[in-house]
Amino acid sequence: MFDFFTDLRFEFPFFLVLIPIFIICSIYCKAKIPTYIIPHLEIFENSKHKSTLLINLLKYFVVIGSVIALSSPYKQLNTQIIKNDGIDIVLSLDTSGSMKELGLNKENHNEDRFTVVKDIVKDFLPKRVNDNVAIVVFGTSVMMATPLSFDKEAQKSIIDYLEVGIVGDKTAMIDSLATSVKVLKSSKAKSKIIILLSDGEDNSSTIPLEVIIKLLKKYSIKVYTVGIGKSNRIMLNAIAKQTSGKSYIAYTKEDLSLIYQEIDNLEKSKIENNKVTLKNYLFFFPLFFAIISLILYIYLKNRQ
Repeated sequence: MFDFFTDLRFEFPFFLVLIPIFIICSIYCKAKIPTYIIPHLEIFENSKHKSTLLINLLKYFVVIGSVIALSSPYKQLNTQIIKNDGIDIVLSLDTSGSMKELGLNKENHNEDRFTVVKDIVKDFLPKRVNDNVAIVVFGTSVMMATPLSFDKEAQKSIIDYLEVGIVGDKTAMIDSLATSVKVLKSSKAKSKIIILLSDGEDNSSTIPLEVIIKLLKKYSIKVYTVGIGKSNRIMLNAIAKQTSGKSYIAYTKEDLSLIYQEIDNLEKSKIENNKVTLKNYLFFFPLFFAIISLILYIYLKNRQ
């Protein structure tokens, strides 16, 4: 009960000022009427007292209910993201056999590359609260781990289940871009980007790089490439350059963390233009109360 009133808000609260003004005027601004002396008037007044009190109360109910309805009371439900004004992001992650190599995390040499990548990505996801994100993984073949979604908590849980070799031990990096394009090509988002992470040479793709570059340009998709260690720098640089993106190389976990931070800063949504507040309007209830009070007021006034 108290929570209901705690969450109650008014879209036009300035109209509420009319309530105390009406109460003050009803007390101090009464119209002057001529005085008549009628014998035994007190008997008539006593019989009218109860009905007059009810009529006055109904008058207050009509005015107060109408003013509250005019102030447009509502309860704020939640905030919804408007997809068209945000950024759609595909995280394309290498899960080939080479991602089992150790040493990327200097503080824990027993941690393989993909475990480090999963930690960095799980830290990156909550920062993109206003954006749709999808996750694609690639090895010998390509798999979409999650579709475009705002549910970052669910995506973090899915990342925990991903493992090296889940789609084979080879590297189909170019094919992963083709899958990412499929995810983004129908998007109506203001900006579409792919963050491609890989640690080796492409040795399993079936689609030529030239075809993928044309598709990326056709659908205005920007690609940020992240290479780990001795990755295919020439190809990663070419992909980023031809799609107006940027190419990075990481040798440590700290490097990788800073890279994702920089990409996060480069690609920011216009948060204020990317939200709509859902409201449950309640003006009907005081308005209904005021109408019922007005009907009773008219009925009793005519009887009197």
